[in-house]
Amino acid sequence: MKELVNKLKGDRVIWSFVALLALFSFMPVFSASSNLAYIGHGTGNTLGYLVKHLAHICIGFMIIYWVHKVPYHYFRAISKIALPVVWILLLYTLLKGTVIAGANASRWIQVPFIGITFQTSTLASIVLFIYVARYLSKTKEENEPFQTSFVQLWIPVFITLVLILPANFSTTALIFSMVMMLTFIGKYPLKYIGFIIGSGIAMLAFFLLVAKAFPESRFFSRVATWESRITNFTTDKPDEDDYQIEKAKIAIASGRLGGLGPGKSVQKNFLPQSSSDFIYAIVVEEYGLVGGVSILLLYLLLLFRFVIASHKANTLFGKLVVVGLGFPMIFQAMINMAVAVELLPVTGQTLPLISSGGSSIWMTCFALGIIISVTKKDEEIVEEQQEKERRKEALQRLIDKELAEEDLPVDEREEIRGEIYEGEPMYSIEDNSRNPMNAVLNK
Repeated sequence: MKELVNKLKGDRVIWSFVALLALFSFMPVFSASSNLAYIGHGTGNTLGYLVKHLAHICIGFMIIYWVHKVPYHYFRAISKIALPVVWILLLYTLLKGTVIAGANASRWIQVPFIGITFQTSTLASIVLFIYVARYLSKTKEENEPFQTSFVQLWIPVFITLVLILPANFSTTALIFSMVMMLTFIGKYPLKYIGFIIGSGIAMLAFFLLVAKAFPESRFFSRVATWESRITNFTTDKPDEDDYQIEKAKIAIASGRLGGLGPGKSVQKNFLPQSSSDFIYAIVVEEYGLVGGVSILLLYLLLLFRFVIASHKANTLFGKLVVVGLGFPMIFQAMINMAVAVELLPVTGQTLPLISSGGSSIWMTCFALGIIISVTKKDEEIVEEQQEKERRKEALQRLIDKELAEEDLPVDEREEIRGEIYEGEPMYSIEDNSRNPMNAVLNK
């Protein structure tokens, strides 16, 4: 076990927080999956869901380990190549996506021959954030005109968002907000950021107008759901989403300070998404306010560690990569918890590393692997600098000893050299005899 830990490079604190969140996830997932077990095969046996979650977590940590071994600057070039591939996947998902659990939006594609469903928007967000970080770091010293940056930066951003928007508004809004934050941190001109925000709002308004004109089109089928969720959030009109929120609030109220105990949740039998979207409500019901606040603090500490990792990064690209991949993870967790307590409308965002799921866990782990790779690079640089200092000090000691020897007689000098080389034979080209060949013949 110690050897395995020693092989883990990078920020050990991030490793620890990720491991804590993953370990904690097993109890609420095991408990909250009973609803799925009754619906799926009518037995209520959640062991299969626990084993499945264990497999997802194990694969996720393997992804972190493999990715953190790759130098993070490799992803700089990969993002430019991967972005068109992501657009193709998003378009395919929009046209041929798979509907899961009765959802009226196609957000997933099924991997051939394996049968695993994959949400392409999660991969698209990671690639897009790295691409934006690459562009901002490349143009740090260059004052490119807005027309050039619009073509190279904002057109790829808008293409990605347009392909995600019809199926997932909350993810689109989260990605757009994080891109704006990333450009602000990257010191992109504020007047251009304001113009882009206005353009984004105008494009969303145009999309809604077209959706009103063609309400029967499958590309605009989610617009009615968005409107109903916002309406239900601002009013007391009951519907399916309001039912979920009410059950989540009952679960939270039942937990009180210490909770009902592990596995003793009642509302897990009534919440449709108890193991994914509303798992935080189950956590609070079973572990009380103490458990809910502890999870919140873990995410906040992880955010604080991301800030430290970004500050320590030696390149602007590394700083922006940590911010672009780490902050959305924490904001997604905050959104999930805010929905459970009805501070935000229902969005469908999962709780990273705790909610059950395959592709969401793996993509979170992929992003964490890149972040740890940034910290690992800094760690290696520090080790190389320390090694250079040690070599410099050793060389200086040898030089000082050689200079001290020059003031000694020849016999004492040869004796000291013999001690340095631990009795190894000394060879010298110095000739003190009359025969010039003796220096060679005698040796």
